[in-house]
Amino acid sequence: MRRQHTEDQGTSIGFNLTPLIDMMFILLLFFLVTASFVKESGIDVSRPTAQTATRKERGNIIIAISRDGEIWIDKQQVDIRSVRTHIERLHAENPEGTVIILADKDSRTGLMVKVIDQARLAGVSNVAIAASREEGEPR
Repeated sequence: MRRQHTEDQGTSIGFNLTPLIDMMFILLLFFLVTASFVKESGIDVSRPTAQTATRKERGNIIIAISRDGEIWIDKQQVDIRSVRTHIERLHAENPEGTVIILADKDSRTGLMVKVIDQARLAGVSNVAIAASREEGEPR
């Protein structure tokens, strides 16, 4: 007696995911390279308005001064005595960058002048103060 053994030999379709994964990595790299990263100071300040305010688009060193006299660089609060070393380090990473000071309109002017002085002592000659354009003013 001979036993007949039959198996269900259905056809299975397999997907090769390697090209799809490769394509996803290429797209991820493309978006990382082309993305523009916005630098932030770490706090929100209420900027004063000015008729002559213009927009700067280069990689900049942003320093924020709050109304309470806090100084923020790269999302961390710093003391006035360490502002110069932070600016020197960031300026070495990006020599083309401008120092932009985001001072709250209610902050002390004396502290802002000290920060500007520390930036110039750090070797940065291009220092700007951020302001918002007044509403309804011509460009």
